[in-house]
Amino acid sequence: MNSRSKRTLRQRVAIGSNPERNRAHNRRVVLEVIRMHEHLGRTEIARRAQLTPQAVANIVEELLEEGLLIELGRLRSGRGQPPIQFAVNPNGPLTAGIEVAADHMVTVLLDLSGGVRGQSIVALADPGPDAVPELAASQVRQLQTTLGADSSKLLGIGVVMPGPFEIEGMSSVGPATLPGWTGVDPAPLFAKATGQHVVVENDATAAVVGERLYGAGRQLGNFCYLYFGVGLGLGVIQDGRPVRGAFGNAGEIGHIGLTPRKGKGIYGPAGALERFVSVFALRERLAMAGIYAATVEDIQKLHDENNQTLKDWIALAADHLAPTVAMLENIFDPETVIFGGGLPDSVLNAVIAALDPLPVSVATRLQRSLPRVLRGQTGQLTAALGAAALPLLDTVSPHLSVADPAN
Repeated sequence: MNSRSKRTLRQRVAIGSNPERNRAHNRRVVLEVIRMHEHLGRTEIARRAQLTPQAVANIVEELLEEGLLIELGRLRSGRGQPPIQFAVNPNGPLTAGIEVAADHMVTVLLDLSGGVRGQSIVALADPGPDAVPELAASQVRQLQTTLGADSSKLLGIGVVMPGPFEIEGMSSVGPATLPGWTGVDPAPLFAKATGQHVVVENDATAAVVGERLYGAGRQLGNFCYLYFGVGLGLGVIQDGRPVRGAFGNAGEIGHIGLTPRKGKGIYGPAGALERFVSVFALRERLAMAGIYAATVEDIQKLHDENNQTLKDWIALAADHLAPTVAMLENIFDPETVIFGGGLPDSVLNAVIAALDPLPVSVATRLQRSLPRVLRGQTGQLTAALGAAALPLLDTVSPHLSVADPAN
């Protein structure tokens, strides 16, 4: 293994820091190490986190008292006293994640181990700021009531919404940007309605966080995530952290005009990538053929029926996405590019298959541990899972946290 490969491997490992001033960071390191390996003893935690045994013993004791960890008992392994195992407490504090889309809202309750404890999807007749925060609060309360969990068990609420945020004069396909929110700070509105700490993020960045924590990116430190929402968004994980940009708008790839694999490029709003490659673009194309597909299930049924309009769109999408993948590879040098979001897994698989042959890029190497493009594993809940993960970042993940300068 060359020195560059060794550096890359080191970047992916959560490493603790022994000075007392970094205690908050070390707590997150311990939690992430345990979460990633399901259960570990103190000695193994110290080895993997590169912390002293005494530091780990103190942190584990604190986390047990706070209900973030549980003790599982002893693991029989070889001679001597078997080590006591510790795991993230699945019945401890919860977080809520809310994805606000143009026509629906997804709400999930997530435990610290990443388990979905409750979920709901409701239609949005009014996606504006006068209606959505109260509806979100009622959905969270309803899920908590179903679980028997009171609000004191929530660490916070993450809310994701389509971007770009606060951009004048930027057009988008269909209803990708929510009407009525221009100039409105959503965090205080949701905090007032729910009585909880609220973190707001754009949907593609939240989705890549969800995939990083719970999906195909769990073991990856550098990858790109193309999010098929109403528009087309890009999330980037670089050295284990999401790339957000100065104003939270990094990854608005859907607004880029690109030359497809076949034919000439069209630039300006009419030629934006998401005009051709997005859930809205697909529904628009189907509507032109007299086909109404309002839900993911409708699109899945069309795929099962081998619908020609859908097949044509898959080919068109692949023509535009193939050079896009190569561009992302040349810019970010990711381990892989993951496709996910609001399309059925079978359609995403078909789009990925239609990319072949991909253009040559820096990713064109004979020895690859992963394909250049993968399908995500978190399905339709990707953005909501990422939203629910946002309040966890300062608690659980040393890599994804943005609050700790020690990172």
